[in-house]
Amino acid sequence: MRFGPFVRRAVTAVCLSLWLHPAHAFDPTSLPNAAVITHDARQDFDSFVLPTGRFADGAIPARAVEGALHRRAWRINSAGLSTLQITAPLREQIEEAGYDILLSCEAASCGGFDFRYGIPVLPAPAMHVDLFDYRVVTAQRDLSGGGVSYLYVLISRTRNAGFVQMFEVIEGDGEQARSVAGGTDTPVATPVAREATGFEATLRRDGYAILRDVDFATGAVELLDRDYPELAAVAGLLQREAGLKILLVGHTDAEGSLEANQSLSKRRAQAVVARLAGAYGVDASRMVAQGAGYLAPVASNLTAQGREANRRVEVVLLSAE
Repeated sequence: MRFGPFVRRAVTAVCLSLWLHPAHAFDPTSLPNAAVITHDARQDFDSFVLPTGRFADGAIPARAVEGALHRRAWRINSAGLSTLQITAPLREQIEEAGYDILLSCEAASCGGFDFRYGIPVLPAPAMHVDLFDYRVVTAQRDLSGGGVSYLYVLISRTRNAGFVQMFEVIEGDGEQARSVAGGTDTPVATPVAREATGFEATLRRDGYAILRDVDFATGAVELLDRDYPELAAVAGLLQREAGLKILLVGHTDAEGSLEANQSLSKRRAQAVVARLAGAYGVDASRMVAQGAGYLAPVASNLTAQGREANRRVEVVLLSAE
């Protein structure tokens, strides 16, 4: 039997729809209408470490899961929704879909800084995680045709928007899934480094460090609304060591007068203080902002690259009482 072009296109569309939306896939219909997808990627075969417990004894209980992996993320353009308001209906939908909840926790109860930097997170701008305001849900369910579906959901927000990240893995038949996962009753203990990157080590060793992921255009003082891993590391350090104080020092290139640049550099340092206080919950009394203008360059102001390097903010350890 021969089919006309219209029928062939219709059949192709149906097949494509089934591939994009398989019957066993989880469709998060409980997200608010303001949700806009920021990341959507599929791999026929991939793996990641699924957190199954809270950080304790230097580790996050976890399972290595592998199979067809779907990574998605959404931005919810609403300033009024809390992470709990986003999470509650989503968790309810997950349970109604037949999933068993493996882990449900919020920032402090998950393990704070240590948990946050031991879990997979999509890079900004697809996903943003506030160190002090995030929630995690992980779950699993057996599929009717064999196999297991695992969900890992991370929810956080900024002042102006909510963010949701969801990883779904579809593993093979049940026996294979249990083997790959390392057993349902014995999750793998995944060590979490105390220092997520070398930034904290540099800060501790030298007593100061340049905030490399905080940069400014000439004459600008605004910080973009995105994730700053080094600021999160500073916040985590201050969270763990209550007696520690820091100095934020702004620096500029040599464009303009010294007086203007000293004022500009101090405002840049104050912008970092404001971000640490507002987004990460650091007590402002533990931070001091100053500006050095162009008096302490790290590169030549005669080149564009040098001027860009000189526009920076440094964090200095003041005391550890």
